[in-house]
Amino acid sequence: MNKKEKPQAFLEKEVLTQKEAFDFFDQLEAVDIPFMIGSWKGQGLKTNHPMDGLLDSVNWFGKEFVDDETVFPLLFQKRTGDLFNVNPGRIPMIPLIFCLPKWLIKSVFPFLSLFIKTKKAKARLRMLEYKGKVSAAMIYDQHGIIDIFRKIDQNTVLGVMDMKGPFNKKSYFFILKRVT
Repeated sequence: MNKKEKPQAFLEKEVLTQKEAFDFFDQLEAVDIPFMIGSWKGQGLKTNHPMDGLLDSVNWFGKEFVDDETVFPLLFQKRTGDLFNVNPGRIPMIPLIFCLPKWLIKSVFPFLSLFIKTKKAKARLRMLEYKGKVSAAMIYDQHGIIDIFRKIDQNTVLGVMDMKGPFNKKSYFFILKRVT
């Protein structure tokens, strides 16, 4: 992103390269934990990552941050509009999952969601240094995944998922917009 380009125009691009996404991310201001408290609506940012479109295809709603120890990292929406939490520990983070066609994942997700729902928080917030800035980050309890957040504006953050394992060569980017 060049210095004159507005964040909204940048985020409306169809597909970004990993470099473009990181250049934008690196320019953004860090956020603290109190800033993140609340419910956030999520949307993937396309960067040719294997997860592009996957969460959106199964009605990912976003994330909920109650406090630094109580975080619901995967909040989904039913057709009725009701929200439910998913336990990411019950989702295997193996390359095969991300290679399956999105239509197949979308068709089986309602059935699978019966087995992966939870009422328990499955992540926590911490301040973490990433790429030279200390900012709020969500640490998953059961996977080697950390989501780091930077502020686009008072109600929008850009998140980058830092994964240990098979997909650590590329990062998944997403936008969160404050709901409450």
